[in-house]
Amino acid sequence: MDSIVVTGNGPLKGKIPIAGAKNACLTLMPATLLSEEPLTLTNTPRLSDIKTMTELLASLGAEVTQLQDGQVLAMSSHDINNHTAHYDIVRKMRASILVLGPMLARDGHAIVSLPGGCAIGARPVDLHLKALEALGAELDLKDGYVHAKAMKGLRGGTIDFPIVSVGATENALMAATLAKGTTVINNAAREPEIVDLATCLRKMGAQIEGDGTSTITIQGVDRLSGATHPVVTDRIELGTYMLAPAICGGEVELLGGRMDLLAAFCEKLDQAGIDVSETQTGLVVRRRDDVIKAVDVVTEPFPGFPTDLQAQMMALLCTADGTSVLEEKIFENRFMHAPELIRMGARIDVHGGTARVTGVKQLKGAPVMATDLRASVSLILAGLAAQGETVVSRVYHLDRGYEHVVRKLEGVGARIERIKDK
Repeated sequence: MDSIVVTGNGPLKGKIPIAGAKNACLTLMPATLLSEEPLTLTNTPRLSDIKTMTELLASLGAEVTQLQDGQVLAMSSHDINNHTAHYDIVRKMRASILVLGPMLARDGHAIVSLPGGCAIGARPVDLHLKALEALGAELDLKDGYVHAKAMKGLRGGTIDFPIVSVGATENALMAATLAKGTTVINNAAREPEIVDLATCLRKMGAQIEGDGTSTITIQGVDRLSGATHPVVTDRIELGTYMLAPAICGGEVELLGGRMDLLAAFCEKLDQAGIDVSETQTGLVVRRRDDVIKAVDVVTEPFPGFPTDLQAQMMALLCTADGTSVLEEKIFENRFMHAPELIRMGARIDVHGGTARVTGVKQLKGAPVMATDLRASVSLILAGLAAQGETVVSRVYHLDRGYEHVVRKLEGVGARIERIKDK
């Protein structure tokens, strides 16, 4: 397996372009199943997860063509000839469950394997299933597959989520666009990816109100048309690269960055002594002084601090002045990066969903192993600030969520290279 070698060499300077959002693109792609007309996505990231979703859609009969070096996806679902999403594809990525709502809404039946993805604790799909049941779907779980039917079509209904779920909100939103009557989603997720999906669906002819709030109302329509839609900026990639100059000094501009995508994150950076300012083309990040201040972090659904930036934030706080407390409230078992950071000299004490991080003056390079997507990039960030060489193995996780990470960090002066497996 490939590895990435990082050698700490001081401040960074330059510009990093931020790609379209992986999580938004993976949600927008299944929307093609709702219409017989073409759906074109621009500003799409070039990632292995996008390839997996492309493979899944193709297995259902959709046509997906990459244009402009993969930054444009031209899709057409005029001939859906298979309604079974098989385990061998679905197991690679949890977002695969998002084909369930669109297929059920359009054709009244679907069989979808229970999904896979990063090993970061229980991430059940029961909220997805309960939402579809509220729209009149008949569901049966057999041999690891969800068998769903709505032979007379879905009907509008009220969906009350007991907890906020981004994926379940997305599945329910897509399914409701073609349901007969009005659907109300209560305690809906408010993430920018939800707003981006709703915006795209409206371009396709859907009648949606309230996206970005906790209550979304959808008036079902008979059919949806085609559309062209740009994928929103990836706020997690944005936050990750904002932490690079925060960790090792310097000044970096993140092209395409927007503070409104990461308000709670930017607030914590400010408390830690990091300046973030808007420009006409993005965001500029720099340290205010040489010392990073300890801050406490609690992960929450949007607009709170993103769970997908918790590992990267921990890397920053490893060299902060004082003790920081990070509380993970979204996923259990999401501190697997902590033992690897400890190998680099970090002082971290984990108890259940809470990690206490006491800053040290200097991290030291070491051989470490990535355990999941966000953990892998947190180790690279730590390596930027470490003395000596850090070798991060099992970086195949990285390819699922970050395009050209070596090229982007090299472009601002980092000493980093990818070593191909022999």
